[in-house]
Amino acid sequence: MKTKPDLSFMKLWNISFGFFGVQIAYALQSANISRIFATLGADPHSLSYFWILPPLMGMVVQPLVGYFSDKTWTRFGRRIPYLFVGAAAAVLVMCMLPNAGSLGLSTSEVLWGFSGAMLFGLVSLMFLDTSINMAMQPFKMMVGDMVNEKQKAEAYSIQSFLCNAGSLAGYLFPILFAAIGIANTAAPGIVPDSVKWSFYVGAAILILCVIYTTANVKEYDPKEMAAFQQAANQSNATAAAAGGESSGKHALKVFFQVGLVQFFCWFAFMYMWTYTNGTIAGTAFGVDMADPNHAATQGYQDAGDWVGVLFAIQAIGSVLWAVVLPRFKNIKVAYALSLVIGGIGFLMVPYCADKYLLFVPYFLIGFAWAAMLAMPFTLVTNALEGNPRMGTYLGLFNCTICIPQIVAAALGGVLLSALGSVQGNMLMLAGVLLVAGAICVFIIQDRKAAA
Repeated sequence: MKTKPDLSFMKLWNISFGFFGVQIAYALQSANISRIFATLGADPHSLSYFWILPPLMGMVVQPLVGYFSDKTWTRFGRRIPYLFVGAAAAVLVMCMLPNAGSLGLSTSEVLWGFSGAMLFGLVSLMFLDTSINMAMQPFKMMVGDMVNEKQKAEAYSIQSFLCNAGSLAGYLFPILFAAIGIANTAAPGIVPDSVKWSFYVGAAILILCVIYTTANVKEYDPKEMAAFQQAANQSNATAAAAGGESSGKHALKVFFQVGLVQFFCWFAFMYMWTYTNGTIAGTAFGVDMADPNHAATQGYQDAGDWVGVLFAIQAIGSVLWAVVLPRFKNIKVAYALSLVIGGIGFLMVPYCADKYLLFVPYFLIGFAWAAMLAMPFTLVTNALEGNPRMGTYLGLFNCTICIPQIVAAALGGVLLSALGSVQGNMLMLAGVLLVAGAICVFIIQDRKAAA
């Protein structure tokens, strides 16, 4: 009975290294989308609507990548071709998006309340998310394909580490470029050069990292994969006989149980990405958020740079916590504890009027982020071990990430109004949602994770 061999640390590292570059692109998008569209003239009550596109594209693209890559076999592998094409497209769009306000397009309303510049930005954002999602999903699938159950927690923790290291770089780029003299402000409706150069450099790093993974990872061929799947199916049959439940039914149950936790988590983080800039601009930078021209002020743009610093602190917290997570014997305890700590961080943010004091809550939020990147995929891929359609299922599992973000984005304006139009209250709501997610962790039934 052929089982997947243990892999060296470097092999586990190489499988996920390209994720470092992909996450730089994702971090630049996460930290700067609200800033870019506010600069282009978006109203705070409609900011969340611009965030519908990223998860919507992920919900469409990632299941398709999973489905077709399950059936793809080339001399380069079956996941890597999709990774490379997605990364190449992302590089092109990263050079377009920050120039939405610099192409002479109309800044007055042209369609449904959007200006020409905003529409160009929306189209660019749609293509950026399509390409990032196409490049991101293969990394999760390759861990599922190539790593045995014993090493999966370690492999996803390495992926979490690289993900957060990439986030750290992407979040800090704007403030670093501003520090070396690249302009941090621009004319109304124009994205500052510090943000543009952040996207350009991030695009270059992305393609180099993906080339590294492509050159250093050799996926298993169809014959090897069939042997591994046969062995896993025999093991699943034994476990099913002992537990009285079929492996397929168990996998489906775990899929939805983890998905419920995901709903609360990603709902919360959508509001962090959307409302952090406005929250700290008002509380720590003294910006009058009631001023319709607040996005053109120096304080708001400085707050935008500081968002990158805070998200970098979050990434540092995530990197450090990702090292600790594999040491927990009980996966569910580690998962729930991480979410509670992150929820406490969210609840603290609106009460921190000093920009340096904000380091504390964002460091704590990083604990939740580290768990969200590692634990769900460990639980789900363990339940799916041996399934020949793992890529398809992991693509569908991405819907548990995308759907809550879409719902959160659609409700953002309504909830913001209901909470007094104070953006900091949205972060407090995010904290409550993370605690709710932590409670739901304990309904997950996983017979392969240490309990």
